[in-house]
Amino acid sequence: MKNAYRAFKQYSRQFRNNWLEYLMLFGGLDLVNQFAVIPFFRWITTFVLQAGEIPFVSYQNIIIILTKHPLVVISLVVELACLLIIVYGEFMLLLTGFREIGLPDFQWRQIFKETRKAMSLLNLGSLILLLGYFLLVIPFADIIFRTPLLAKIQIPQFIIDYLMRNGWLISGLLLFYVAMFTLGIRLILTMPLMAYQHLHLRTAIHRSWQMTSNLRWAALLGKIAFITIITSAFTMCFYVLIYLLQVGLDLLPGKFPLFTAIFNLSILQLGGELLAVWAGTVVLLVVVNPLTRISELATASEHPSRGLLEIFTLMLLVIGLTTVANNTFYLLGHGVKRPITISHRGVAEENGVQNTIPAMEKTIKLKPDYVEMDLHETKDHQFVVMHDENLKELAGVNKTPHELTLKQLTNLTVRENGHYAKIASFDQYLAVAEKHHQKLLIEIKTTPHDSKQMLQNFNARYGKRILRDHDQVHSLDYSVVTGLKEINPRLTVLYIQPYNFGSPQGAADGYSMEYSTLNQDFITQAHWQRQPVYAWTVNESGIMKQVMYNHVDGIITDNLGELNATIKEFTKKQSYANRILNYIIILPTTSGIEP
Repeated sequence: MKNAYRAFKQYSRQFRNNWLEYLMLFGGLDLVNQFAVIPFFRWITTFVLQAGEIPFVSYQNIIIILTKHPLVVISLVVELACLLIIVYGEFMLLLTGFREIGLPDFQWRQIFKETRKAMSLLNLGSLILLLGYFLLVIPFADIIFRTPLLAKIQIPQFIIDYLMRNGWLISGLLLFYVAMFTLGIRLILTMPLMAYQHLHLRTAIHRSWQMTSNLRWAALLGKIAFITIITSAFTMCFYVLIYLLQVGLDLLPGKFPLFTAIFNLSILQLGGELLAVWAGTVVLLVVVNPLTRISELATASEHPSRGLLEIFTLMLLVIGLTTVANNTFYLLGHGVKRPITISHRGVAEENGVQNTIPAMEKTIKLKPDYVEMDLHETKDHQFVVMHDENLKELAGVNKTPHELTLKQLTNLTVRENGHYAKIASFDQYLAVAEKHHQKLLIEIKTTPHDSKQMLQNFNARYGKRILRDHDQVHSLDYSVVTGLKEINPRLTVLYIQPYNFGSPQGAADGYSMEYSTLNQDFITQAHWQRQPVYAWTVNESGIMKQVMYNHVDGIITDNLGELNATIKEFTKKQSYANRILNYIIILPTTSGIEP
């Protein structure tokens, strides 16, 4: 603990002496990624997919892409390789910058010169190894340099939620994380070794493994954990002070509280960025110090060249003015709209069995805008309200919907959360929804056993009623989206995406996106095309506020009561201090050094 505290003080002093250089290093990479790298790769991905007439990449069409679109596959692999090279180059630039900043003869051009040398160590054969390395060290790299270039490499939350339902799967998930964590900390010195000792990737991996043996990794991890806790505590205290200050200022008359709130929120954002750079700097210095005695050479370096400083200042000024404008709109409540509320599988707070009529009737009392429910085709080409492809978990029958007739299915009883009910046909479910004037969001499930005329039959039987009731349809199967839009263009059909990859495009009228990989960029682009975006499945108040802040159009949830309360709190007229508090609650996923 004493060594960790000494390192914290020492490297905090290093940051204080050269804070402008560190801010320019982190901030410069941030700006390059935000305004150049990310837009370019998004455009390239969209262009490649459009050229191959592929609207989206998902688990359902990945085999088709691999077998029928070799040029698209080659293009995406080349794009991935280029992205890896850029990420590698950015980390080399960052590491080289940390070695050079503080030296008496520090010059910015020297950083770029040394980075070019480090880039020469990379070859085609090491790219796959490099991808594996990034997968392992992301949890640690994220503490220092959070970047959406690697942010998409994550397990979507719905998969983790599924794994957490089974004891064996939980054990497997924990073992996976322990293995990833162990390998990540043992290999954390790989890129610093490449940057400072010009070792090739394989040699650097081997050397990092040796240097972290005999529990030396534990001492390094202890320092990282201590510094992370201390800097997080400083950051939280800063946020609380800003909030409490605004609580007092809100008591003043006139427009003065608004002006102070705009100023305080802007200071909170600027201070948060500076604190994030400080935390990243101190942690990175702890990691790299065993390889280069930066602390012994740490002095107050010369200021950057006037031209470089002027360019950086101008860019920050533009961003600052944009931030102030956005903060003004946010604090005044402009642009904060009530999202559509959607009950997932027709339940709310476990008030019944999913996709059953009794549960829907209870849920309707909470006044959702839509009740989301699932359809399967039956053996006799009817439609039953059911999510799972096997009836064993809910009904105790090891059969699939397509193996039974509708009459056989509706005679079965399903049980969940201490409730039980009969399986409903879509005709029964739709009739009850119409009786209560309840709109539906209908998910069409598909299997290889579905009839070729399934979509035609669905539209013939229900198309007019769906249009009359203002219901909507969505599906994980993109062929359902294109097929229904071809059969009945008037239907509103959304595409469900379990993973955010690429930009919105294609025949869909909108998107249902898994929330953990959904970001504001995707939502903004969809809105440019006048397409709504729903987030699923959002069950926590903090995440509900986050997606509302990102202007999502609808929220699909299992906890409709909590969603109603959160929307009321978030959209109501409230004090400026509370708006700042709401921002702080969603801050971890919407700000920070995120190039």
